[in-house]
Amino acid sequence: MPTSDPTPLVSIIMAVKDTEPYLPDCLDSILNQTFTDWELIAVNDHSTDRTPEILADYAARDARIRVFHSRQQRLIPALQEGYRHVRGSLLNRMDSDDKMPADKLATMVELWNQHGRGTVVAGGTEHFVDEGEVGGGFRRYEAWLNELARTQTHYQEIYQECVIPSHSWMLHKADMDGVGAFDPVVYPEDYDLCFRFYRAGLKVIGLDKVLHYWRDRSDRISRTWEEYRDNRYFDLKLHYFYQLDRDVNRPLVLWGAGRNGKDMAKLLLQKETDLVWCCDNERKIGRDVYGVQMVSWEIIPQVENPQIMIVVSSPEGKVEIREQLISWGKQPVKDFWFFN
Repeated sequence: MPTSDPTPLVSIIMAVKDTEPYLPDCLDSILNQTFTDWELIAVNDHSTDRTPEILADYAARDARIRVFHSRQQRLIPALQEGYRHVRGSLLNRMDSDDKMPADKLATMVELWNQHGRGTVVAGGTEHFVDEGEVGGGFRRYEAWLNELARTQTHYQEIYQECVIPSHSWMLHKADMDGVGAFDPVVYPEDYDLCFRFYRAGLKVIGLDKVLHYWRDRSDRISRTWEEYRDNRYFDLKLHYFYQLDRDVNRPLVLWGAGRNGKDMAKLLLQKETDLVWCCDNERKIGRDVYGVQMVSWEIIPQVENPQIMIVVSSPEGKVEIREQLISWGKQPVKDFWFFN
């Protein structure tokens, strides 16, 4: 039976860098939690503004706030530093420009205790800005994440995008240790962590409730760091696909002939000698692309026991493709996956 913890200490790990304008609101939202048995491990990552002073002031006011300084620059070393100081049995991560609803920790702890060890609790999220409007892409991503939490289909959709935001999970420290915590220096670190949850067989329990307010701003690192510039993350996805889901004894079908499909084909052809590449674009069917003849999607029922990788960008197209594959008896686990 899973082991729960009726009186856990929750360790919140937060890397902090130059978030002076937002940090007080973030810290106040943590102090306002209805669940009070928490510690905040705030790690200053070489800030150049008043961030260290703000952290010191709050730590002086509340002993649950513990402040450390990263020995190396960048996000993952700061998270690694924070993890070294964890005292709690349950873990959550926070971003220093975001905010928590007052019942975030209480809600997550209650749900985690219903399931115990071996479980990751994943909540919903909502973007906000101080001025203007949240970008449409972030709203679509937010809606998709919340739908995953509602339907608990995180692993089925894991090759599309990061399925659990970095701030919206809770799990036991022993389980975090078991997946390697923040040790791998792999960006995006939150997406890599989701794949490691998947590899370890941790059960994700989605919660259909907004448990985090996610700030959208022009200088967030997902917009400014080189590691996030190509946000398709095909290399990361293929690394885990071949490790966890690819059955090399089955033929692989690639569906999609747009830019993303072509870029994926280049990578696949380094691993596959008999790739079946299909699309529904009449102008491309029959053409030779990278030494592979493009075929019609209608050939799929003739391929014996295939695994199918769908790389298309149209949301409507994805719906139609999913319906078509299911009508052919294909299932979304071990038979087909969507890659954005």
